[in-house]
Amino acid sequence: MGADELSATLWRERKQLELLLYRLEAQLLHVRAGHTHWLKFTAADVEKALESLQFDTLARNIESSAIAIEWHLSANATLPMIASAAPPGVWPELLQEHHRELVLLFKQVETAAAANVEALLMGTLAQADTADDLAALADDANIERALAATRDCSLPLLKEFLGLA
Repeated sequence: MGADELSATLWRERKQLELLLYRLEAQLLHVRAGHTHWLKFTAADVEKALESLQFDTLARNIESSAIAIEWHLSANATLPMIASAAPPGVWPELLQEHHRELVLLFKQVETAAAANVEALLMGTLAQADTADDLAALADDANIERALAATRDCSLPLLKEFLGLA
């Protein structure tokens, strides 16, 4: 293991965050358009993106712990700490760039998730009375699933690794 493996893992994590952001933005478009029947699919997409991201987060934790120990840091060192301890050369700058991009993506995901929760809650309140009770129950279930998936986007391990906690 080494810095190149950590960098590759950080790239994968960035791509997973971009995918999660896309899924959240797509869900938000459907919510705002009143397409609650699509929320079963958007929620599944968010859940799948989170699952993939969790796998990459675990891999990153292993890689970052190894490199942190190699560079004489605590195994739970944050990315800024690892970047500052990197040997001279390309690694300090590359790890700082990963940090900047991950922070930006993390904040965008936070913003998109908050907008989704707000819109989903408003959608729940604004649902029109319908003569079809079964359709209303399905819409409620879709909204609840989407809310649950969206609320799982807090990403505390990433927040801690980025030094934002």
